[in-house]
Amino acid sequence: MLEVARIIGGGPLRGEVRATGAKNAALPLMAAALLTAGEITLRGVPDLSDVRFMAEILRHLGAEAAQLAPGTWRIRAAQVSHRTPYELVRKMRASVCLLGALVGRLARAEMALPGGCVIGPRPIDLHLRGLEALGCRVVLESGAVAVDAAGARGAEVDMGGPMGSTVLGTANLVMAASLTRGTTRVLNAAREPEISDLCDLLRKMGAKITGDGTTIIEVEGVDSLHGADHTIIADRIEAGTYLAAAAITDGDVTVAGAEAGHLAAFLGRMEAAGVRIESGPGFVRAAGRPSRGVNVATEAYPGFPTDLQAQFMAVQLTAPGVSTVAERVYPHRFMHVAELQRMGADIRLDGSVATVRGGKPLSGAPVMASDLRASAALILAGLAARGETWVQRLYHLDRGYERFEERLRSLGADVLRLPQSEMPSSLRSED
Repeated sequence: MLEVARIIGGGPLRGEVRATGAKNAALPLMAAALLTAGEITLRGVPDLSDVRFMAEILRHLGAEAAQLAPGTWRIRAAQVSHRTPYELVRKMRASVCLLGALVGRLARAEMALPGGCVIGPRPIDLHLRGLEALGCRVVLESGAVAVDAAGARGAEVDMGGPMGSTVLGTANLVMAASLTRGTTRVLNAAREPEISDLCDLLRKMGAKITGDGTTIIEVEGVDSLHGADHTIIADRIEAGTYLAAAAITDGDVTVAGAEAGHLAAFLGRMEAAGVRIESGPGFVRAAGRPSRGVNVATEAYPGFPTDLQAQFMAVQLTAPGVSTVAERVYPHRFMHVAELQRMGADIRLDGSVATVRGGKPLSGAPVMASDLRASAALILAGLAARGETWVQRLYHLDRGYERFEERLRSLGADVLRLPQSEMPSSLRSED
């Protein structure tokens, strides 16, 4: 059943919400469970459609994947197939992180190229180039990739690309190298906290990994890995979204469990805009509306995250003056701009740079979500707009936010999830 969000804006959000486990950590961690026949227990797993898709893929590959309690999953991969079909991996791009796990465990893999993304080209050539540097034979044909790692050995691998380091590519190389003979040095490795979280799990499983959190990760291959118990880090993107909701509504919101160090670039730009930020062990608080425009450029971690670009643009709409957004990670990631303009936003797009003239009132309107983060940004804009905003294609939201509308309501938001049939027919677009 197709669903929509109805938002009535105008009220400040106040209160506390707890961050869930990081989606961008959970999926590679679930994939890493394939590296051992032992039992992996993951705690703090968010309840998301992407998590359920990943569990479905793991079961297809032969693993047992069971949710023991809310947020707790047990995965045991006593037997593993090396083939992953398109009808499953097409549902989300992050399924590509299964490639490194299968190569490490079985020394071979066959995978249809994944889908699940509409924010521009996001090729996996760096992943494949990295595997080839380990000595794997890689064949790409008819929309699928086959990897033969029988002759793989540790090597020096450069994971840098034109848009910076690849996060999932780094995850793939680290997983594959964990069970590959010799020592692998991953140069230009992604520094994201989610990579360090993966390395923490792999070390608990018996892997020998150093350097995560820096641009050079060193992996000494071992013969086998064993089971482990691991709690996932908090989702910094989700936390940033709730902090943005506080700013856009002139509210006061505390995100419990959030790690300020993981959000330094985002929090710095929020403060530069005049939003009051407070943080301490296990919390981050944002209060007040932005008082001035600021410029931002997305970059690989520890720079400003591309996954908070759309939400921060919504905040910029409430800031008096001119702001700019330069998208340096995914230059095409501006599909939310046209929808924000439907709400009265004054945004001019010139290639990979958007100029925002803020401080002008927004009006509620029917809008269409194009991707995960755009859907959150449109809901945030609706919280600041006069009248009703209807956000269609809400299924994008469920890929990365657990019970988003419920948790916003706990902070005082007037937002409801409704069947699309309850949206006035005059406002609906064809889906």
